[in-house]
Amino acid sequence: MDISPDTTHDGLRGGYPPWRRRQQAAGRPLLAANMRCEVLVVGAGITGSFMAEHLSARGHEVCVLDRERPGLGSTAASTAMLLWEIDTPLTKLTQFYGFERAADLYRHSLRAVSGLKELVQSADLPCGFRPRHSLYLAEAGTNPRELLAEHRLRERAGLPGSHLDHRRLLSEFALTREAALLSPGSAEVDPVLLSQALLARAGRHGASLLAGEAVSYEASAGGVLVGLDNGCAIEAGKVVLATGYTMPEWLDAPLHAISSTWAIATPPQPPGTLWRDRVLIWEAGENYSYARTTTDNRIVIGGEDDPDLADQSARDEAMAAKAEVLVGKLAGLWPKAIPRADFQWSGAFGETADGLPLIGPVPGRPRMFAAYGYGGNGITFSYMASRMIGRLIAGARENWFDYLAVDRPVPLGA
Repeated sequence: MDISPDTTHDGLRGGYPPWRRRQQAAGRPLLAANMRCEVLVVGAGITGSFMAEHLSARGHEVCVLDRERPGLGSTAASTAMLLWEIDTPLTKLTQFYGFERAADLYRHSLRAVSGLKELVQSADLPCGFRPRHSLYLAEAGTNPRELLAEHRLRERAGLPGSHLDHRRLLSEFALTREAALLSPGSAEVDPVLLSQALLARAGRHGASLLAGEAVSYEASAGGVLVGLDNGCAIEAGKVVLATGYTMPEWLDAPLHAISSTWAIATPPQPPGTLWRDRVLIWEAGENYSYARTTTDNRIVIGGEDDPDLADQSARDEAMAAKAEVLVGKLAGLWPKAIPRADFQWSGAFGETADGLPLIGPVPGRPRMFAAYGYGGNGITFSYMASRMIGRLIAGARENWFDYLAVDRPVPLGA
């Protein structure tokens, strides 16, 4: 199911995640006259925020356009687990594309989280960023040798991490699964604060934030003429589409699909009852659950993805039942937790057949670029998109960028 380009923020997510309480939308003028800029970023969520910060820091004249308040759409629904491990296991990605390409993509994802961490720390961005290890659990009822094969392939690729058998997992983390992979290099964050901090930093670099809805894109002598719903137009030398799950109807992406996901956050947990090192927990398997903690000691657990409930009303109707299932999963995963939902929410969730983002030139649209960091690695891929497109605008294309092309074919077996 697709999301209409006319879908509003309320159509992209429902309920109340814990970070919505801290939202303070940035002021932005409504465009009242035609204008020109060097780079126009359409969308002011987390992807557009990364893009604006990076391009403005590189000296580009950047305008950011959004029809609604920045960061209050899908960004607010994110559980913001900054994993470098891709939704698609390395073993499966190798089946799709061969080992060298799959390993290269995993290494670039690892470098993206490292780069994001360096940016947050060097710029002192106030966003609740915490480095974390990740714990990738064997799917219940499956052969643990599959996870061992994944570990060995990661070792071959030079990726960090260790394999924990049932005994080690139980003794070190008090979890009862058959096996797990423990890996350094991931992180957690407050997604709304991160988006706001990036936009504020972009503003200090000279970027401007505008209110308005882009309704047309036409080639012009100076680049791309973007028509707005109020009749005004922006002529941009380059345009970056960072519109999240409201992809323009004319943008053909064969790998792309929309699903829905749900999450809950518990009350603050008593001291000493959270799991060791507050690792990011996620499960192997297609219908996996994932869990993290917050700075105020809540547990966030999400999952229950469903591609058949992608519209707002269906998500909202299912929310109570999905929250109850997630509470039960948390009780089974971590019996020490207070199994109650203080917050529950849902969101539209873009995904691709190979688990990779859609980043790069828009086919058939000169001087336009797409930045769609879909999947469970959305924020990691958003950072990656900003660096890739920054390089492309500078004329410094790299061969591996083709791996994430918007119009790449669906791989056999996906």
